[in-house]
Amino acid sequence: MMRLVQVLYKKEMLDASRDKRSVMAGLYYAIGAPIVMCLLFTILLKQLSSPDALEITIENPQAAPNLVRFLEGHDISHSEKSSVKAIRLIIDTDYAQDMSQGRSALVTIVADKSDNKLIKSVRRLEMSLARYNSEVAGLRLISRGIDPSIMRAVNVQTQDQATPDSKGGMFLGIATLSIIIALFYSAMNLAIDTSAGERERNSLALLLSHPISSTQLVLAKVAAIATYSMVGLILVLVVSKFAYGMVPWEQLGFSINLDLMFILFCTLIGLPIALMSASLLVFVSFMAKSFKEAQSYVAFVLFVPIGLSMMTTYDIATEYVQWAPIAAQQYAMIEVIKGNELPLMQVLLSSASTLALFAVFSLLSSRMLKSEKVVFGL
Repeated sequence: MMRLVQVLYKKEMLDASRDKRSVMAGLYYAIGAPIVMCLLFTILLKQLSSPDALEITIENPQAAPNLVRFLEGHDISHSEKSSVKAIRLIIDTDYAQDMSQGRSALVTIVADKSDNKLIKSVRRLEMSLARYNSEVAGLRLISRGIDPSIMRAVNVQTQDQATPDSKGGMFLGIATLSIIIALFYSAMNLAIDTSAGERERNSLALLLSHPISSTQLVLAKVAAIATYSMVGLILVLVVSKFAYGMVPWEQLGFSINLDLMFILFCTLIGLPIALMSASLLVFVSFMAKSFKEAQSYVAFVLFVPIGLSMMTTYDIATEYVQWAPIAAQQYAMIEVIKGNELPLMQVLLSSASTLALFAVFSLLSSRMLKSEKVVFGL
């Protein structure tokens, strides 16, 4: 049986290699996704480390020269250019008198907080004003002979025990999503072509006319699809290793290093996912009655790994999701990057359940091929 499966596997690999456009369409994701992610990370890190100058409209600035200078020191200035933000800071006419007499001086921020483009700038202005308010309040207490620390009933100190690698691991939680999706996307076109495509070309019926079982045929197809999934996984890991090394992570005080051990670890835990995804894609493709219908069904299948990965990335019900297939493997990747202890139990149980799903989908697909309606797309 295994020898016949090997022959069918070579046949599937040979057929796939002939359709280079279909194969490369999936592998382009493995090459392009890390590069796009690194470009986005570079832009985001630049904004977080050195935010752009904020230009707003300040009314009556001559009443509060110290406040205006303080804001300018935080890259917030008055401007009359066309690029000025739709934010107005109105300084009350009695501001100078109230400040000299030790009263609360009124400043008003006028902005539309429902505008997503302004909310970040408004918060930045509010934080700067709160910082200035705290400094002035401290100076007032000192002028009255009062220690400003009396206002702090509790002196809270935080000792950050995170290492540079662990901080990078939290940031890389989003990037591990692309690694997981590569296992599904890299061989998606091949899965559709080797199932629904062969049925439309009538080659599936010709194959089953030979003395082979439907189980052998399904296993050969799944093995070929999983092979290309693993190629996509290795490719995305290798590209990520070099691409992430070019991102200026040090601007936020952490580093990300995808070493050889991490690549080998991802390859090992990715193999069960590759088998499961291949069997799932074949099963869904055989359920469809045409090639185009299979493309629509498979597109919906991708929402499953994306949803589980997003729940892990954004820590949604992690105590439950970390035991589920796909999510558990991604959770283990994040923990390894952080330098934490490997959640061995979660990895073993999730890998076992992933292989169980592979067996279930393969069995269902082989049973479907025993039906003439499925084989001939009736």
